[in-house]
Amino acid sequence: MRVGLYPGTFDPITLGHVDIIRRAAALVDKLVIGVAINRDKGPLFTLEERVAMIEAECAKLSAETGTEIIAHPFENLLIDCAHDVGAQIIVRGLRAVADFEYEFQMVGMNRALDDTVETVFLMADARRQAIASKLVKEIARLGGDVSKFVTPMVNEALKDRLHRP
Repeated sequence: MRVGLYPGTFDPITLGHVDIIRRAAALVDKLVIGVAINRDKGPLFTLEERVAMIEAECAKLSAETGTEIIAHPFENLLIDCAHDVGAQIIVRGLRAVADFEYEFQMVGMNRALDDTVETVFLMADARRQAIASKLVKEIARLGGDVSKFVTPMVNEALKDRLHRP
């Protein structure tokens, strides 16, 4: 069984993430969405909320693709998380050249730790390249419409968190 790991903070999950998940699901038998516990980033949503959003969105994708897709919180090294979930492939989404420079360094370090785990890069769909969770949160925080960047469920969660008492 080919297992892939798509790691990220997913704070919140965006349509760009959903696009990468859908496309990655075509490459593997099982896709694990590694939800990073990154206290330094000061996430807007709790780990539990992020996992719940991912599980809700991925249930639909799993039914569409026939690929098992699960959420897996992690706080250890990415390569150790890959071992924990039995992943042979790490999936990373790229939006721009700047992403590649950072990801290239990460691949080098991960390969130095374990050269049996491959990293696969998927380019963001052209319609989704500008989407970044950080920007989505900022737009939502300032009262802008983020419905073009997130699913309706995530849009409501952002409104609830940022604008409802």
